[in-house]
Amino acid sequence: MQDDKIKLRIDELINNINKASYEYYVLDMPTITDQEYDDFYNELLYLESKYPELKRDDSPTSRVGGEALSKFEKVTHNTPMLSFDDIFNEDEIISFDERVKKVISNPTYTVEPKMDGLSGSLLYKEGILVRAATRGNGMEGEDITLNVKTIKSVPLKLTEPIDIEVRGEIYMSKKSFVSLNIEREKNGENLFANPRNAAAGSVRQLDSKVTAKRGLDFMAYFIPNPSDYGIKTQAESLEYLKKLGFVTNYKLNKLAHNANEIIACIDELGSIRDSLPYEIDGAVLKVNDLADEERLGYTSRVPKWGIAYKFPAKEVLTTLREIKFTVGRTGKITPNAIFDPVHVAGSLVTKATLHNEDYCIEKDVRVGDVISIRKAGDVIPEVVEVKLDRRKDDSVSFEMINNCPICNTKLIKKDSHHFCPNVHCPARKIEGLIYFASKDAMDIEGLGDEIVEDLFNMGYLNDISDFYKLDTHKDTLMSLEGYGEKSVTNLIDSISNSRFNSLERLLCGLGIKNVGKRTAKMLAIKYRNLDNLMNASYDELVSIKDIGETIAKCIKDYFDDDKNIEIINKLKAYGVNMECLIEKAIEDTNFAGKTFVLTGSLTNITRDDARDKIESLGGITTNSVSKKTDVVIVGDAPGSKYDKAKELGITIWTEEDFINKLSNN
Repeated sequence: MQDDKIKLRIDELINNINKASYEYYVLDMPTITDQEYDDFYNELLYLESKYPELKRDDSPTSRVGGEALSKFEKVTHNTPMLSFDDIFNEDEIISFDERVKKVISNPTYTVEPKMDGLSGSLLYKEGILVRAATRGNGMEGEDITLNVKTIKSVPLKLTEPIDIEVRGEIYMSKKSFVSLNIEREKNGENLFANPRNAAAGSVRQLDSKVTAKRGLDFMAYFIPNPSDYGIKTQAESLEYLKKLGFVTNYKLNKLAHNANEIIACIDELGSIRDSLPYEIDGAVLKVNDLADEERLGYTSRVPKWGIAYKFPAKEVLTTLREIKFTVGRTGKITPNAIFDPVHVAGSLVTKATLHNEDYCIEKDVRVGDVISIRKAGDVIPEVVEVKLDRRKDDSVSFEMINNCPICNTKLIKKDSHHFCPNVHCPARKIEGLIYFASKDAMDIEGLGDEIVEDLFNMGYLNDISDFYKLDTHKDTLMSLEGYGEKSVTNLIDSISNSRFNSLERLLCGLGIKNVGKRTAKMLAIKYRNLDNLMNASYDELVSIKDIGETIAKCIKDYFDDDKNIEIINKLKAYGVNMECLIEKAIEDTNFAGKTFVLTGSLTNITRDDARDKIESLGGITTNSVSKKTDVVIVGDAPGSKYDKAKELGITIWTEEDFINKLSNN
């Protein structure tokens, strides 16, 4: 009897907490105070700790996290999670409206804010959340159930005991983003660039306790099979989601009947964009009537009944304070604009690359100028233009330096770039060390740019082999300011684990000129171990498709240098793997021995996944179109590579062609 009373009280507390959450998150009309909510929650925690056998799977206390994973399991979506085509201007809105009206005489559209986060799918059985997954490549995602259960705006139990899949956006509010970065700065951790990156990184934590602390949210916007619930319009879908307990953007969603009304709705969204508590990067346009959706259907890639409008990249004004020259690992000199800090598209930026001398002259950038900054693709800061009407009379024209800013060696110019020819330049060494530890190369976690530079300046790193003897300096490193026992231990472990990487990562990290990630992988698969590659002749290398004379000479020059061989021998002595661990490709006649170039935006598969598929079937991928290219795979907005492929008469596949050929395997 006692257990029955406790169970009834637990059920009552969960119902009270769920009702309060619904009123707070969905209706925005709380009826109890924060103190009352905390009292219910703390009592529930106490009862569950005293009677653990009575804890329910859908208890709100599971939101604190606690379980950890070793990896994320793959999930196949019952219905593909297709994305929309992007459009960028009013003419494209008008074209979309005209295309729809060729099929539907009097359409109505929903205009919804385009949340700047990552798509997620939630699966409920009898009203209980049983699985959450990322979009992935649209066909297959990753199981993130434990992490999504920690998001307070995700209902663990619906208001109706139904089976349903709900899709929406996992995002981080501006407030949570600022708080997270303040905390990371205090802990000496790298800051997240923007809320979208922070949300993506948070939802893919293997430890759900970490996710629980990040302040993520979920906004529902789509039911894959609405007719199963008697729903006839997208607007009804959003109302039904709200009824089930989901947060939706119902206050901002608008209905429109033509292109002019759509544009007016988008303008209204744009005018309040900065005042919203979360980031949006555009608007999603959908045909409202679901019967009309059925009539419009799909292309092989995207729905015809919807499209995503992207806001123009934000531009902000700031003052250029300095043009700073940096030296890359190959010796390339890059001028960089250093300006007064400004917030652009969700993050604080202070610098942007100016690429080379020609770029600086073309833009006519001068120290003291007022310049406009935006993020190319909402990611990379770039200088848009100089505000000439605000230029001071005493401004001085840009002038390229003649000597390396680090070692003072006279620069040489090749094409449009300047280079420091001194291979022992400290800046080149530091950049080479940073590159060795980067994700494309040995992927050593915890080795940020500043840490590598510190270790170089302190004398612990001189060449890449020195990473593998940092464990002998562990006690010294822990005594330094900013280097705690845990961070140093994690760093040493990550360095040790990198010894077991496959050969292609090491080849990439060696820093052989013109040998990047893709070329390194191709060479590793062909030669299988480093000694075989080191013994390859120039003529043999030149004969390999897509290597050519320039790359072959760079490879031979690298291995003919006794200092490089000495470093490789040190790496061998430290137990660094020199073998290719990638299984030999299962060759397919559509791909084997052929060279592919990808161009344009792919919808149903990522660029990296597409390259991996090609290479797993015996093909090679490169970045530029030439006479040696066999096939160019074309996505949306392909650009000059597509034009060059047509000019050279190279075989062109659409994304649909590519997917179809993959499906034969």
